[in-house]
Amino acid sequence: MTNPLAPGSLTGKVAVVTGSSRGIGADTAADLAAAGAAVVINYRSKAPRADKVVAAIEAAGGRAIAVGADLTDAASVTSMFEQAVAAFGPVDLLVLNASGGMETGMGDDYAMRLNRDAQVNVVDRALPHLAQGARIVFVTSHQAHFIRTTPTMPEYEPVALSKRAGEDALRAKLPELDAAGVEFVTVSGDMIEGTITATLLERANPGAIEARKVDAGRLYNVSEFAAEVAAAAVDPIPADHTRYVGDISGFTPEH
Repeated sequence: MTNPLAPGSLTGKVAVVTGSSRGIGADTAADLAAAGAAVVINYRSKAPRADKVVAAIEAAGGRAIAVGADLTDAASVTSMFEQAVAAFGPVDLLVLNASGGMETGMGDDYAMRLNRDAQVNVVDRALPHLAQGARIVFVTSHQAHFIRTTPTMPEYEPVALSKRAGEDALRAKLPELDAAGVEFVTVSGDMIEGTITATLLERANPGAIEARKVDAGRLYNVSEFAAEVAAAAVDPIPADHTRYVGDISGFTPEH
């Protein structure tokens, strides 16, 4: 998909994108870098994969570094932001893309630790390193955003509940963010074809993706959704701090 950001429109800006060694995060980082931002590619354990993203950005004329950080560990997150500032300066854009919870062997509370606790941890650790007028973009799904009013498939429910808990926790910080001069927007999209979450859902519930396509009409692919996330970094923020991507007619809003 075409980059929605004009070349040079983010020149001088610094962006940190969590979970950006692949998928939506990697494509979002590439879009931001192509617009001139210096980008920090965050990864948890796959350094070679992150290094490839950096190499691709640099080959296209952009600036990027890869920084490993376990988002559930406060010291690790603090170090990530210190490295970002040392390399490029204060952070203007923080994209909270990293999420999970369907992985095996991570403990029963992993989804909540990553999708709620770690998101708050990242924001708390980021605040001292954010530039004036910085913006935080939280990436979620319709299945999570509307989970309190619209049921989702059982296999995804624990993740959806933890993602919504993370969104709620971040929204509770809006007064603090406002006082610090930091903007906040949630980007909510339907299932995205080609993501690890979609792959795991399909494995757990064969036919789930095709069934969702029938209900939604179409599903965005990784690059299409990443372009929307990148655009959310610069577009005016809706009054409710929520940017919806794709059809939401099948979801019941809260009243």
